Parts: sequence; structure tokens; C-alpha cells
Amino acid sequence: MVGSFGVLGILCEVSLKVLPVSIASATLRFDWDETRALEQLVSWAAQPLPISASAWHAGRLHLRLAGARAAVDAACARLGGERVDPAQAKDWWTRVRDQSDEFFVLDDARLARGESLWRLSVPAITGALALPGRQFIEWHGAQRWWKTMAPAAQVQGAAARAGGHATLIRGADKSQGAFAPLSEVLMRVHQQLKQAFDPARIFNPGRLYAGL
Repeated sequence: MVGSFGVLGILCEVSLKVLPVSIASATLRFDWDETRALEQLVSWAAQPLPISASAWHAGRLHLRLAGARAAVDAACARLGGERVDPAQAKDWWTRVRDQSDEFFVLDDARLARGESLWRLSVPAITGALALPGRQFIEWHGAQRWWKTMAPAAQVQGAAARAGGHATLIRGADKSQGAFAPLSEVLMRVHQQLKQAFDPARIFNPGRLYAGL
């Protein structure tokens, strides 16, 4: 059901598991280009560091640490960088979470010019992607947002070559669909799942792909 966009059924009951807020947190800022930021994120992922979030945009990497106070303080001393004021850091991460930062905004003028917002899911170890436009990187390199005027095939192709996929989030031209095209085999699997869960075709028909 997760990720099906409601095409397989409806959720009547949801159970949530919650965790306590970390005792301590800190945000570090590094003025690094994309290549160095991605390399460091891969390196840090293999180390016992209390990293809870990362975001890179316009030559600046933000890194959030959270956990026991001793662990956070030790990581800050080890990693260096500029420590961000807690209030500013909270505002930054809230805007990233809610996609209210300027980067995620596409007004009518930009849409009319053909600019689109794409979300690319790729392996975290993927290097820089050769696409025109502006980029915002999250999830330690695994999620890459692109504001670009590149055609859908170019964006989807770049994601596929990296071993991932691309989803159109906002754009004036949705004629190619929001999701990457499926192979014949995968489309057949989707159709069989749809038939099993929703034989009457009443749950969000066409939401993912035509005919589903």
C-alpha cells in the first residue's frame, strides 16, 4: 500500500510509532561544492556519527547531529565547520521539511517558461548528475531535487543511469506523466496487483499510470 498513491485501496486505520526527541542536537555548516559534499557524506555514513539529516544547496552543506549530548559535542569537535545558531537551524530544517524554502517554489511565470521541479531518488554514492538547472540534495545524497527546463526524458534518463528514478513534482507540461516509464514486465506486475486489489477499478484510476 505504501507508495501506491491510493490505487490499490484505502487506509482505514493507521498506527504510528513515535520516538523521543533527542536530548541534544546541533547543525554544522560547510561551504563546499557538490563533489566534496557528496564525498564527505559517503565517508561519514561509514562512521559512528550521530547524523540525523543533511542538505546541500548552492555551495553550502548543512549537517544535523542529534543524540546524546556527549556524542553530539564530540562529533562537532571532530567534524569542524561552522556551528549554526539553534533558532536559525530550526527554521532552516523546518523550511526544508515543509518544502517552503525558496528553492521549492515555482510561480506561474517559471512554469510558463517550462521550468519543472523533479525529485530524483538515486543511490547515495552517486556522483554529480549532469543536468542543467538548480539542485537541492537531501538524505545524504540519496534524494536530489532539480529545478530544470530539461525535458522529461533527459531527467528520467539521468536518474535511470544512476540506478534510480525521477518523479515530476511540479510542472506545466505533464504530458509524459509524473512517473518514470515502466518496462513491459513491471507494467504487467502493476496491472496484476491492481486486478487483485481493485478489480472494479474504483481506487484512484490513472493516478500512477494510464490503465491502472
